[in-house]
Amino acid sequence: MKILVTGAAGFIGSNFVYLMLEQHPDYEIVGLDLLTYAGNLETLEEAMKNPKFKFTKGDIADRDYIFNLFKEEKFDIVVNFAAESHVDRSIEDPGIFLRTNILGTQVLMDACREYGIKRYHQVSTDEVYGDLPLDRPDLFFTEETPIHTSSPYSASKAAADLLVLAYHRTFGLPVSITRCSNNYGPYHFPEKLIPLIISRALADESLPVYGTGENVRDWLYVKDHCIAIDKVIHDGKVGEVYNVGGHNERTNLEVVKTILHELGKPESLITYVGDRKGHDMRYAIDPTKISNELGWLPTVKFDDGIKMTIKWYLDNQDWWKNIISGDYKNYYEKMYSNR
Repeated sequence: MKILVTGAAGFIGSNFVYLMLEQHPDYEIVGLDLLTYAGNLETLEEAMKNPKFKFTKGDIADRDYIFNLFKEEKFDIVVNFAAESHVDRSIEDPGIFLRTNILGTQVLMDACREYGIKRYHQVSTDEVYGDLPLDRPDLFFTEETPIHTSSPYSASKAAADLLVLAYHRTFGLPVSITRCSNNYGPYHFPEKLIPLIISRALADESLPVYGTGENVRDWLYVKDHCIAIDKVIHDGKVGEVYNVGGHNERTNLEVVKTILHELGKPESLITYVGDRKGHDMRYAIDPTKISNELGWLPTVKFDDGIKMTIKWYLDNQDWWKNIISGDYKNYYEKMYSNR
């Protein structure tokens, strides 16, 4: 079995690569990443020591490159993590989100059709559903919840999801989609909330919190998410959407205070800043479908997962300090300049 993992040098994609190498040692894994600002090849340093893993640098929206890659490698399964994913950046520059997240998805699926892959899997987000009110804790996103996007990022992901399902219905492409809640864990890019707070708290810098910090997110440990995708691509029904949630709801302020407590830092570091435009209030996923059909449930509770995550960032400070300094961008040239 040969699997293409796009966005392999990103946060969730890299964790998925490591899980697949661990759980399926006989599989060949090809990691593809354009290594834009959030793609860090240092993240895959250990994977590249494994003879079953190969990395290639490229753009999923580059049709000639993708078709040549598919022709050469003859993939069985494609798992698409490649995406522009930071909401704030999508507000500043929506165009690149549309190109990568929609047109890139189209190019991948066209190649899948041409070369007859067994499964195309789209990694999506609960943000396609919009948000839920804070005063209705009984409400959850299900796979039947209407799409109602709030940002250019979530709109681009929703458009990609609809395109994936259309390719299944129109062309019979064997597809599946997972929509996950907020991930956290090792290799999370430092601009995102949890690693941002950890790195700034360690430096005794101010910790920016949007608005009043009341926005609620359902936190999912990244390895639990990767296990869910593994189950879906092997045993999930073709043409289906599966919600993957952690049942670990916390306000942003609770997350920040938990990290400060674990690090022994004062809450006086918290600084409230102007709220994000169109900021969703609450995300919460009902994972009943994937639980009933595939036997998946999250195994890591937030209080345990955040401790493991903080420990990882304390033990791997060179990794995130290289990102903050910008040195990580030189790693690809260092690794491949003489090849």
